[in-house]
Amino acid sequence: METSSNHHYRWDGDIESSVDGSSLGMSLDRNGSDLSELREPLVRKRTMNTTSQIAIIGANVCPIESLDYEIVENDIFKQDWRSRQKNQIYQYVVLKWFLALLIGLLTGLVGFFNNMAVENIAGFKLLLTSELMLKHRYVLAFFTYVGCNMVLAAAAAAICAYIAPAAAGSGIPEVKAYLNGVDAYSILAPSTLLVKIFGSILGVSAGFVLGKEGPMVHTGACIANLLGQGGSRKYHLTWRGLRYFKNDRDRRDLITCGSAAGVAAAFRAPVGGVLFALEEAASWWRSALLWRTFFTTAVVAVVLRGLIEFCRSGKCGLFGQGGLIMFDVSESVATYSLPDLIAILVLGVIGGVFGSLFNFLVDKVLRTYSIINERGAPFKILLTIIISLLTSCCSFGLPWLAHCTKCPADAVEQCPTVGRSGNYKNFQCPPGYYNGLASLFFNTNDDAIRNLFKAGTQNEFHMSSLFIFFTAIYCLGIITYGIAVPSGLFIPVILAGATYGRIVGTILGSITDLDPGLFALLGAASFLGGTMRMTVSVCVILLELTNDLLMLPLVMLVLLISKTIADSFNKGVYDQIVVMKGLPYMEAHAEPYMRNLVAGDVVSGPLISFSGVERVGNIVHALRLTGHNGFPVVDEPPLSDSPELVGLVLRSHLLVLLNGKKFTKDRVRLPPQKVLAGFSPSDFGKSGLGKGLKLEDLEITDEEMEMYVDMHSIVNTSPYTVVETMSLAKAQVLFRALGLRHLCVVPKTPGRPPIVGILTRHDFMPEHIIGLLPDLKASKKAVSMTM
Repeated sequence: METSSNHHYRWDGDIESSVDGSSLGMSLDRNGSDLSELREPLVRKRTMNTTSQIAIIGANVCPIESLDYEIVENDIFKQDWRSRQKNQIYQYVVLKWFLALLIGLLTGLVGFFNNMAVENIAGFKLLLTSELMLKHRYVLAFFTYVGCNMVLAAAAAAICAYIAPAAAGSGIPEVKAYLNGVDAYSILAPSTLLVKIFGSILGVSAGFVLGKEGPMVHTGACIANLLGQGGSRKYHLTWRGLRYFKNDRDRRDLITCGSAAGVAAAFRAPVGGVLFALEEAASWWRSALLWRTFFTTAVVAVVLRGLIEFCRSGKCGLFGQGGLIMFDVSESVATYSLPDLIAILVLGVIGGVFGSLFNFLVDKVLRTYSIINERGAPFKILLTIIISLLTSCCSFGLPWLAHCTKCPADAVEQCPTVGRSGNYKNFQCPPGYYNGLASLFFNTNDDAIRNLFKAGTQNEFHMSSLFIFFTAIYCLGIITYGIAVPSGLFIPVILAGATYGRIVGTILGSITDLDPGLFALLGAASFLGGTMRMTVSVCVILLELTNDLLMLPLVMLVLLISKTIADSFNKGVYDQIVVMKGLPYMEAHAEPYMRNLVAGDVVSGPLISFSGVERVGNIVHALRLTGHNGFPVVDEPPLSDSPELVGLVLRSHLLVLLNGKKFTKDRVRLPPQKVLAGFSPSDFGKSGLGKGLKLEDLEITDEEMEMYVDMHSIVNTSPYTVVETMSLAKAQVLFRALGLRHLCVVPKTPGRPPIVGILTRHDFMPEHIIGLLPDLKASKKAVSMTM
């Protein structure tokens, strides 16, 4: 084993912390231009060892590592491709499409099951409470309502805290980080999938101000991962025929399809799902993936349509025609003039301001909750129960502040609504009257959005009721996200945005002809743009939801305005959460200060390299002392005429080779056929995180430790390399664009060792650069350069 103090090696593919335990996962401020304003993540100076960084996944602290989308071009890879026949290649392509079909089918079924379960559980709870209210047994109705909610909330928090903490939250930040190249234990495990499904059902049914749309993205990704790796050996769910995708590239594509399918299942928006994956989730995209993603979401749409038609006959309990949020505001004539555009401008500004404030407050709340969640599962459950109690008290108590309104004579629906969802909830009002605030609070979130979006209801809700509902939903949405329950932000944001949209529409009713239901739609769009900073995908999702293509120009305008306003204050909510969780996400662009640095400035040592024919003991020693996942291989005389970089060998491949015990007593190079005899390409395939061969599994005797092993056949002979004088900005763009885990840095001048160091994801993180170059933090000139 060769170790040189002149070489630099920082971190080989695990997302590792610095040896001195400096703070982990820190990131730049909102525009990435000021290194003096680095923000602490939720994980504060926790170190497990010197080679693995940790981050918060769901509600749990886990070690994380990088994914590797590079093709390892070694002898076994070349031999495998040469031996493949045309029919095998054809089967591989067909299997990709078959898996896309399965992902769409299963995600559609899960989405339907989630909605049907929520509608029946929440519907039963609301019917039971309403019956007691009609009998004027208000105290018993209150305790029944609160008790049901607390039991459901405690159950959701318990299974999340004890079985799969990674299932907490929406899961979109974790999926986004995974598709960017960051893996974590249990992030896509079968246990996470099950808890995500049932925890989301229980959480939404408990009346929390949260949605099941975000968790559906995570659910779709978990389904795709389960299929891509051929099932789960732990749970005895394996399909040998599906174990062809034992590499990060194919799994990444499948999980991209899964995330798109999740959005399509949540909103019945297949095109919106594709655009969501393109705009928000995926970091790499190509035309072939676009086709498969579109096919997956189309399958979801067909499955949902068929199941909804089946339920129209009343065979699904209380599900009926509700559940899957589909709003139709096309009853209104979407004609607009200059005063209407002024109203749209106002909505966009309000959405940008409220959205950025929402993100700021969510940031503060999550940091506070992290202190509570650190104390263990019982405290997570207790926090959830407290938020449930507060939410239930608001939902039941605030409608008492509203005045009873006489039922309109021309009401299309039954008024007051008795025993089912609808616009006109009776609550405590006498016959012939309804409570407008109860119509919003005492419904499922989906039905409340329908009521707000409904056209031709200018006088249905009092202004005071809308103000109360907006304030409650805005505040409850902030304090609810972060509890140990699968929870999405789409629904709270749409609810709050639709409410203030109706408020603006009512206030500006004298200068505009737009229906308040359309203002509610535009308000929801503005708040989505202000919080999530998505434009194209949100625009299409809303249009698919509302079936109102004529509103396209107005939705586009309000999204652009709200996003522009909000971007001047902070990042989007998912980008903020990625930073807070300590996930080392790499942006598509390099930061301005990187243009003043070169690749050689940020590699750090010591570098550990191997010879092409290395002593077994040296390899075992290096693997035992480090957590590195890649090692450079350098041949020196007599194996070569002069020192030369052979390539890069992966830790997982070394373990497989050592386990095969192809050792020799002399340091000689063997033919590839002899080294690889007894191995198959699948032996070197990627296993699930934490499931591959480990060093502790090897049984190597003292005599074998003194023998040699030829590694040339498993070395990636064409790793990506950059010269040490390349600007760090260019190296970062190259690293991310190619989805690399290791980037070799070679010397510019001859006569030096053939490799200077290895760049990994960690080397591009601001905290690492500041640790190496502390003067850069104080340098205003370096960080104020324009792009």
